[in-house]
Amino acid sequence: MQDARYVIITPVRDEEKYIEATISSVKGQTMRPVEWVIVDDGSSDRTSMILDAAAAEAPWIRIVHRADRGFRKAGGGVVEAFYDGYSALQSDDWEFIVKLDGDLSFSGDYFERCFDRFCRDPRLGIGGGVICHDVDGEMKIEPNPGFHVRGATKIYRRACWEAIGGLWRAPGWDTIDEVQANRFGWTTQGFNDCRLLHHRLTGSADGAVRDRVKHGVACYISRYHLLFVMSSCLYRLVKKPYVIGSAAMFYGFLKGHFSDLPRVKDKQYVRYMHAQQLRRLCGLQSIWK
Repeated sequence: MQDARYVIITPVRDEEKYIEATISSVKGQTMRPVEWVIVDDGSSDRTSMILDAAAAEAPWIRIVHRADRGFRKAGGGVVEAFYDGYSALQSDDWEFIVKLDGDLSFSGDYFERCFDRFCRDPRLGIGGGVICHDVDGEMKIEPNPGFHVRGATKIYRRACWEAIGGLWRAPGWDTIDEVQANRFGWTTQGFNDCRLLHHRLTGSADGAVRDRVKHGVACYISRYHLLFVMSSCLYRLVKKPYVIGSAAMFYGFLKGHFSDLPRVKDKQYVRYMHAQQLRRLCGLQSIWK
């Protein structure tokens, strides 16, 4: 798909260590975006200066500067920043929209190969490469269900984007979108042969335990079945940070419940989500495989 028209939105906050690698990766693409909006979400380091310098060199890069809220707002904050970028888009004839983090690097043909996958599967609604980490000099793929595309790198086909109504503005958004897409008959998939290097370990910005709490809250908001949450907690007992990680995840789920946080209310979505998770627990075919 050599002529795919796509736009990228990148929310960033305090990414002076890594944003130049991401800028270099996008600039080096064999298929460049029509427009790239980078949203500086109140950075206190040199991120803003780096972004402004990049935009001065490339007219298809545009910067949106947000005021510093004073803290990193997990989950919902990145979607708020994303939508500021979305509102600032000048191009309206795009076929794909990409949500891309500012701490990634990838090969020059990354987007060309991703869009080739979309071209070959007209029902593919959400896709993207798999996240890798450099562990002692070896590229390790971050494990995820086959239907899940990490929030750091998501490509949405426009028809799918419009069908799901965009992104839920709260933690759990990067699962809600995929469940909705599958419910509406689209497929979602991470591409194992399209890899991105994530320069920061997942959850490291908040700390491992806080990240597990955040994940538990996201499970509550996105309406995970209680049995599925409990099974996930048991599964994570043997993964770092072991028992405390599982406890933190369940605490996050309970925190969402007792804090009465807003959650998805679409009954058909909830019915589909629970059916898929119960099928997975019973060893039957599901989007969780």
